[in-house]
Amino acid sequence: MMRLSSDSLASLPDDVQRPAYDRAAVRAGVVHLGIGAFHRAHQAAIFEDALNAGDLRWGVIAASLRSPGVRDQMQPQDGLYTMLVRDGRADRAQVIGAVRQVIVAPEEPQALLAALASPDTHIVTLTVTEKGYKLDPATGALMEDDPQVAADLLSLHAPQTAPGYLVAALALRKEAGLAPFTAISCDNLPHNGQRLRGAVLALARRHDPALAEWIEAQGAFPETMVDRIVPATTADDIAGLAERLGVEDQAMVKTEPFLQWVIQDWFCGPRPAFGAGVQVTAAVAPWEEAKLRLLNGAHSGIAYLGGLAGIEYVHDVLALPEARFFVEALWDEAETTLTQPPELDVAAYRRALMARFDNPTLRHRTRQIAMDGSQKLPQRLLATIAHRLEAGQGVDALSLAVAAWIRWQAGVDDRGLGHEVDDPLAHPIAEALSDAHDSRARVDAILGLGAIVPSPLAQHDAWKETLTQWLSVLETHGARAALARFAG
Repeated sequence: MMRLSSDSLASLPDDVQRPAYDRAAVRAGVVHLGIGAFHRAHQAAIFEDALNAGDLRWGVIAASLRSPGVRDQMQPQDGLYTMLVRDGRADRAQVIGAVRQVIVAPEEPQALLAALASPDTHIVTLTVTEKGYKLDPATGALMEDDPQVAADLLSLHAPQTAPGYLVAALALRKEAGLAPFTAISCDNLPHNGQRLRGAVLALARRHDPALAEWIEAQGAFPETMVDRIVPATTADDIAGLAERLGVEDQAMVKTEPFLQWVIQDWFCGPRPAFGAGVQVTAAVAPWEEAKLRLLNGAHSGIAYLGGLAGIEYVHDVLALPEARFFVEALWDEAETTLTQPPELDVAAYRRALMARFDNPTLRHRTRQIAMDGSQKLPQRLLATIAHRLEAGQGVDALSLAVAAWIRWQAGVDDRGLGHEVDDPLAHPIAEALSDAHDSRARVDAILGLGAIVPSPLAQHDAWKETLTQWLSVLETHGARAALARFAG
């Protein structure tokens, strides 16, 4: 079958939205690090809106910092791909043309540096996952013992990390007399802008203190909160879309109608006239906190409990009344820790979240959410637990979620079927658990991992007891029984 491309656009069905601008006239004002499905369904779609509105400065040069997979999907398609928006009743297909080029950084480091240092580039966005910042999850400090960080500390000629590329490119811009770009982290890290800024400044100081001073004085690293559910694309998705469009799209993404991007009002150069779904505000932290502790915290609990129970999709987990009860209870606990922005109606937000989780057409896999748990739990669950314990409040639902993550590390579900523990700390976690022969010892082993669990929390005896009790129930009776016991 013919691939989606510039030549095949005209053959698409009439109900498919196409780029409404001349792609040849677009300038690349954005460089994105970490192109994957989320970027293509979120930031790229927002820059597409700007292009469709007539501002042709906001094309995207995207980069993969690791593999050529997305480049190889998109290059034969002239950078075009379909965003399929599913709401449970109908699908809406839109062809996105914002991405002008995909660079595989390990193959072409100088090409990526040239794009970052270009006078056309005003904004750099990042979706490199929590582990891509090379920051210690507990302290936020640059992980200098990481081999890639160590290499960037020695030389930035061919950077190996996201902070390394930013520092090397900012040095080129300073040398050329250009202003810095605005660097926008779009990953689920608390205070993500400050963390990115800290990583960049730490690396810059080691190479050139004057460069670090220039970045500190003139650069911009706004805090952000991003929200859109983007499940992984399957072969069935590609086949179904090909039947509908009459062309094959290997780079398609599927997502929900909901889209939100809250950005701190801190830019050091031009920005688009952002449209629907984007809110520029003075304070992002309350929005970020609500999303991490409500949406992401619930997602992690659903992923590990559902995954252990052998349930593949989020909406199927929530078909269990006891699972819905658990999610509402987790939200009850988390809500008390929020600094609620005046524009956020938490009750309405919770109802909207449940409706989004219930969307059966997304087919959001529990195992996809379960990835990289050691990097996610500190901000999604552990910070909430610490807040409530300090206030003398209970943490029963939150503790069940953490216990389910610990149980997940065994690499086998309640049916005895194996699964991969896909986590950057999988090896040290497995080592810590190797000599732990009962639930209490396994909790002690996990709480001893300072890179994941802050010391004050690890030393909280009452919480340790709650965690041990739930882990014992999960190991003895399974996730469904644990949920039933929790629901009482």
